[in-house]
Amino acid sequence: MDIRPLTKDFAVSPQIDAAHIKEIAGAGFRSILCNRPDGEEIGQSDYAAIENAAADEGIEIRWIPIVSGMVTPGAMSEFKTALDEMPKPILAYCRSGTRCTMLWSIAQYGRLDDEEIVSRAAKAGYDMSPLIQQLSNR
Repeated sequence: MDIRPLTKDFAVSPQIDAAHIKEIAGAGFRSILCNRPDGEEIGQSDYAAIENAAADEGIEIRWIPIVSGMVTPGAMSEFKTALDEMPKPILAYCRSGTRCTMLWSIAQYGRLDDEEIVSRAAKAGYDMSPLIQQLSNR
């Protein structure tokens, strides 16, 4: 598994499967947030299998599928609500972790300093500087 923390309560990961759930639970995660639609790629684990495995381990899970590059206001609102409501720490996953990091960055915009968002994402291996610049130019 490739778990990349952004904060002590939130980390991102590329695609997981049901076999990873015990490891995720063992790492102390209490929630999983899936931001990937089913069927995006051949061979991708479907959400239902991961949901069932998470339930067996007592991990809360939510599905907020985001088509890459197409974040709707409703999906962003759901993501922010999940961050506020789900037991922490939370592991969010998508294909590569970039989409989850982008959503987290948007959710933190205005809450955290721009440089802190960019720095935390960079430490996890994601460049959010263009996104933060775009948000700043609005």
